[in-house]
Amino acid sequence: MSLDPSIPLLLGRHPFAHGFNATVLEQLASLARKVSFSPNEVIFREGDDIGDFYLVVSGRVALEIVSDGVGHRVHTLSAGDELGWSALLMGQGKYFQARALERVEVLAFSGADLLKFCERDTAFGFTLMHRLLGVVAERLQATRLQLLDMYWPVAKKAGA
Repeated sequence: MSLDPSIPLLLGRHPFAHGFNATVLEQLASLARKVSFSPNEVIFREGDDIGDFYLVVSGRVALEIVSDGVGHRVHTLSAGDELGWSALLMGQGKYFQARALERVEVLAFSGADLLKFCERDTAFGFTLMHRLLGVVAERLQATRLQLLDMYWPVAKKAGA
């Protein structure tokens, strides 16, 4: 299967890939595939064991916590963001539901393939894991702020 010629360009423009050398970018591009999601399509549900990690190229994605069948948005992702970091935890399941708010284009990577790459090139692995830790921290903070907004007594008194 030949590499889609647009993948290296899309990858090189994505903020997550900034700072990787040309060899690493070439290897990453060889692992990537372009995927799209339709508006309102559920990309994955909380608990799903989906093995893909995504770099959002275009569109918006809602990260949601679902309770009683209703999605409560925690964070909105757009071009330049990352999605599905838990794919590198292999078998841990997703922590949120992800739903396309509009047509979404992503670069998809198998978590298993990325882990193999990390084992072969530990310097890359360190950088990748450091960047993923930043993503996890960002999502934790977004969830924290959303919960404060919903449950903080002052916000309740103000009618929010």
